[in-house]
Amino acid sequence: MSEQSKAGDLDSLRTERDNALEREAATREILQVINQSRDDEAPVFDVIVENALRLCDAGSAGIMRLPVGGTHLQLIAERGLNDAMIEMYREHPPPLDPDQSLHARTMIEKQVLNLPDLAAYADHLQQSYWGRSASDAGETHSLLIVPMVVGEGCVGTIAVYRGEVRPFDTRHVELLKTFADQAAIAIENVRQFKALETLNAELGYMVEEQVGEIERMGRLKRFLSPAVADAVVTSGDEKMLSSHRALIATLFCDIRGFTAFCETAEPEETIEVLQTYHEEMGRLIRDHGAGVDTRSGDGIMVIFNDPLPCDDPAGEAVKLGVAMRARMGELCAEWRKLGHRLGFGVGISLGYATVGMVGSEGRYDYTASGTAVNLAARLCDHADDGEILISPRAFRAVEEAVEADAGGELLLKGIQTPVDVMRVTRLKDTSSPGRDL
Repeated sequence: MSEQSKAGDLDSLRTERDNALEREAATREILQVINQSRDDEAPVFDVIVENALRLCDAGSAGIMRLPVGGTHLQLIAERGLNDAMIEMYREHPPPLDPDQSLHARTMIEKQVLNLPDLAAYADHLQQSYWGRSASDAGETHSLLIVPMVVGEGCVGTIAVYRGEVRPFDTRHVELLKTFADQAAIAIENVRQFKALETLNAELGYMVEEQVGEIERMGRLKRFLSPAVADAVVTSGDEKMLSSHRALIATLFCDIRGFTAFCETAEPEETIEVLQTYHEEMGRLIRDHGAGVDTRSGDGIMVIFNDPLPCDDPAGEAVKLGVAMRARMGELCAEWRKLGHRLGFGVGISLGYATVGMVGSEGRYDYTASGTAVNLAARLCDHADDGEILISPRAFRAVEEAVEADAGGELLLKGIQTPVDVMRVTRLKDTSSPGRDL
């Protein structure tokens, strides 16, 4: 082999090495841009056409993209195209029709289209408006188009053009395939990024909604039973808490001798008694499905049949009163061992009252007012230790389910006429419902 031949081979190897290094550098550059452009493909497409133009030694390069659900391809990146070609792409985008556009054929067939000389396709190009326009607007003679495949579908093409007949070789085809794969990665990354953004926004809305629901639940549970609070939040309508008239059973109870106890007991003892009392009574109130209970000191007011309906409000109120009396009897016996002389009384009524949420920002209560409510409070005030006094209407609703003694006519504060009250001794059968009014 002559020295001249050896030198030629060496130059060829150096050229191939330099080309390979350039291709590797271009690939790294594109991947870096992909990593930096998670939410936008445009910078990736720009750097791809720049490298395609340079490394394929082309006169122009471009990327066509088919919008989701679209019927015409759009030119989204280009280098080297003349103004007439760019204007034609914008004013008359090629349709997704293989007989109208070589880009469309490449997409539909998902095959590389390498045309050494477009003159051989002159007849085909002249058959379509877009083909004639493309031929007239440019000086392209050699053309290479590679499909951009994402998953099972094709979303566009990458093309390089030469103004003379100088075919693209296999190295150019493989390079453009690599660029097409990288473009597909960029498209998929952006799709996933935007999907994640949408998901995060939805999750953020859900979290915000759940936090608001938790806050509402916490606010409502301050004066409603958990079951009622949950019903209000689930319905999403707090109108059920607005002021209205309702037939309710009202139970008032408090500790007998509590004022005298507070005057002599240590503060810690008072707190301990109150805490035990409210914990135990609160548990019984929840177990008996009361709608609302309001507490002040040792006094408790419980409402049945509002805001949740109750089939037998008076019967449920009496059952609760009997259960409270039994438990308080046990507690008072324990307290007596500590020297605390305490008792327990209950008053129950049945009647119409005005019920609803009252108060101002930051301080609300769900309460009831009216003659029937006042009657239950006065009966409670009048009850001796261990007594459950009920109004005539309440007794009429439960008389078949309870044993009771006549309490006689009582003149109660705030009630104009004497009230013929009954004193509940025990339940006949806890499974028997009270009689409907």
